[in-house]
Amino acid sequence: MRAPSASGRAVAGLEGVTVRFGSRTVLHEVDLSVGAGEFVALAGPNGSGKTTLLRVLLGFIRPSAGRATLFGTPVDELPITERARRVAWVPQEEANRDNPTVREYVGYGRYPYRGRFQAESAVDRERVEESLSDLGLGDRGDDGVQTLSGGERQRAVLGRALAQDTPLILLDEPTSHLDIGHQLDILERVRTLSRRRGTTVIAALHDLNLAARFADRVVILSRGRKYDDGDPARVLSEGLLARVWGVTADLRRDPRTGVPYLLPHQRVVEGPAILAGPGFGPVHVVGGGGAGAPVLRALSDDGYRVTTGALHLLDTDAETAEVLGIPMVVEVPFAPLGAEVRSAHRRLLEQARVIVVAPFAVGPSNIANLDDLEPFVPQTPTYLLAPTPIDQRDFAGGAGARAWEALRSAGAREVDGLPALQAELRSLEARWRSAVPAAAPALPS
Repeated sequence: MRAPSASGRAVAGLEGVTVRFGSRTVLHEVDLSVGAGEFVALAGPNGSGKTTLLRVLLGFIRPSAGRATLFGTPVDELPITERARRVAWVPQEEANRDNPTVREYVGYGRYPYRGRFQAESAVDRERVEESLSDLGLGDRGDDGVQTLSGGERQRAVLGRALAQDTPLILLDEPTSHLDIGHQLDILERVRTLSRRRGTTVIAALHDLNLAARFADRVVILSRGRKYDDGDPARVLSEGLLARVWGVTADLRRDPRTGVPYLLPHQRVVEGPAILAGPGFGPVHVVGGGGAGAPVLRALSDDGYRVTTGALHLLDTDAETAEVLGIPMVVEVPFAPLGAEVRSAHRRLLEQARVIVVAPFAVGPSNIANLDDLEPFVPQTPTYLLAPTPIDQRDFAGGAGARAWEALRSAGAREVDGLPALQAELRSLEARWRSAVPAAAPALPS
């Protein structure tokens, strides 16, 4: 049974919430009130505090100051089981080490309603089947979760939350690592289910245009502070993108819906004298959708000169590169990589001493990144980070897997994680330095 919301009382709220991790303040005196049935999007650059805010509402993080409430009750006063009956959680990523059937996995959402040794009830089974049907997974119920595609797995995670039958659902980057078709599918389903069931939704979204398209309200976070909060038609502006994201854009409106969207100007960012300066490199990282961000941070911390691209503007990897000052090539959001961007990307590939391919989701808009790599592989050491098989990340109808195999055939090497990659780079750097001749003494004048 759903927990009812009291009249005039917020479903979820923050009152002056501040969160500190050591000397770093992640949220600064944030106030937020979300009413019944609202779909609220949290948007902001990386590091703005979106995930932290959600974790405070879940009770995973205790505020350093202020308080969080669910239906008027402080979160830390709610027993875990009661909390699980009020709010469901869809995390950004979830590793499935076992392989339950999709029906069993969605059924995990019913645990808050059963005793420790109690078998599932008719109501439990009804809620599970309803969730499978709502999310188009009715024919996959007996299949293992690990057999699902990326988009289907994300629907299964959402299905588990729906089966939990809570009046509030929190989602952390539910479209992360999905191509645009699956992003639109997931958010359309969330909005439809929210309106049909009256469920309140708070979703952290890195893409401002998606937030404006699907949410009733957009809350903008910047450097841990609430920057703006309101109707997307008012909040979205060219000035907002310039002030918060540092990006120039034109404001347009969808002629069919009247929904505003921002069209960032195409930028090709290429650092001057990329080959100059201390440190081994350039090491060029091909990524997207957040898959390249850990690689960019690790290699920058290791002292390598790093470049990246081609990325889509507002992509998590592009934001990471911007913060780290990494030269990159970027395209406007969602668009296929254009001729100018691909040409600029190939110039970075020509300068690269090493190429690293992050385990990004491959779709129609970015498959050109793999296609353009093949001519460079025979003469440039190329490493394919492959913690997950390419067929689980291929949303281009098999073209991604074929391009990946072509890179392997051309000489690219698969490595299973960052530590293995870093070991390979250290070995390459040592061989390179031993082969570099010592500088000749200056001639006397």
